[in-house]
Amino acid sequence: MTRKYFGTDGIRGFVGEGVITPEFVLKLGWATGKVFEEQGHCKILIGKDTRISGYMFESALEAGLVAAGADVQLLGPMPTPGIAYLTRTLRAHAGIVISASHNPYYDNGIKFFSSEGKKLDDDIERAIEDKMDEPLVVVESSRLGKASRIEDAAGRYIEFCKSTIPPMMDLSGLKLVVDCAHGSTYHVAPFVFEELGAEVIKLGVEPNGININDGYGATSPEALTEAVVSTGADFGVALDGDGDRLIMVDHLGSVVDGDEILYILAKSRQSTGYQGSSVVGTLMTNLGVEHALNRLGISLLRSAVGDRHVIQLMNESASILGGEGSGHLICADRTTTGDGIISALQVIETMKREATSLHELKSDIQKYPQHMINVALSAGQKFVMTDEIEKAVKGIEETLNGTGRVLLRPSGTEPLVRVMVEGEDLALVQALTLDLSKTVERLVNV
Repeated sequence: MTRKYFGTDGIRGFVGEGVITPEFVLKLGWATGKVFEEQGHCKILIGKDTRISGYMFESALEAGLVAAGADVQLLGPMPTPGIAYLTRTLRAHAGIVISASHNPYYDNGIKFFSSEGKKLDDDIERAIEDKMDEPLVVVESSRLGKASRIEDAAGRYIEFCKSTIPPMMDLSGLKLVVDCAHGSTYHVAPFVFEELGAEVIKLGVEPNGININDGYGATSPEALTEAVVSTGADFGVALDGDGDRLIMVDHLGSVVDGDEILYILAKSRQSTGYQGSSVVGTLMTNLGVEHALNRLGISLLRSAVGDRHVIQLMNESASILGGEGSGHLICADRTTTGDGIISALQVIETMKREATSLHELKSDIQKYPQHMINVALSAGQKFVMTDEIEKAVKGIEETLNGTGRVLLRPSGTEPLVRVMVEGEDLALVQALTLDLSKTVERLVNV
């Protein structure tokens, strides 16, 4: 579908500009309420991360939904996957997340979950967009929606996270560092691991509205690395601002990214009897991970970049595992969306079951060097794969001779094309990327 407002992961932007304004979000709440009220009286959940503008947009959404006649239940600061879970278990018709995920505090966004805790269907997004063109009319006073707050939202989600590993598994004896990025997991993640018996050293658990993702969390694992090494922890867990990404650090201070975690989870599922033959990554998943999976007899299926595309391919291929190098991982046999805490628990379960370290679990993977150069396009220009560019790509593929790959990927958000080469030899990869980027730049800017 051609979307007017919705991107691949909801609506996102700079606070106070474009559609990220109180006026727009008020109308969005109303339009959402009207669409769901057409199917019968509805209940909508609203949760948010810790950025300061969340209060403003929470109030705007609440007012719009109530004006349309929808009931609202407020969750307060909650991880995105927690909102998905509560939408499903509280039998709500939809869940709304106020978050810009891993972005800085001055951005914010709105995304939706269906009653099943999954991405909202395209036809409902289209109906909401169509409704935005209508005048906002408040329902008669007796039909106004009611608003209430779920006081035990965090506790419900903590118990769900703990339920995703065997009930008798005890994490006593493990010391880990948990970095919550000053985001929405600050009052959830540490308690999950502590209640399971682990000794937890907390980072990024003092949100003030403007420090979300600032030097902490999955996008900035340096603080976690330092803390793991200095405290002698067994490993570290870094989540992003809304809790749907996971990056880990082993006891030596080495970062374990989403690609490596995907491999660890796939091997673990195989060792416990799962017979699935494929997992889903993206066009950016490291070739070394694909080769490591192939040695296990597991195929890597590649989707376009973005969790919506990963989940779609998982559904089409009946795969239970999917993810991206950024740490957005989906364990479909445990939950319905990307969940950093649950993904971490699956890795820890493997460590405990096999009596091994995180460092050992990733030792089968030899990641290949990747080098990327962004080539700018003129405003409004679209990238076209010309015969000359295709010839240049084939020449590089022949040079790599099966030991690497080439990727040309237009950005979905910026006027540029990403030129990437991956292979065993870093110097060769860098040289080939530079040559190809020059060719692309010359041919797209004629």
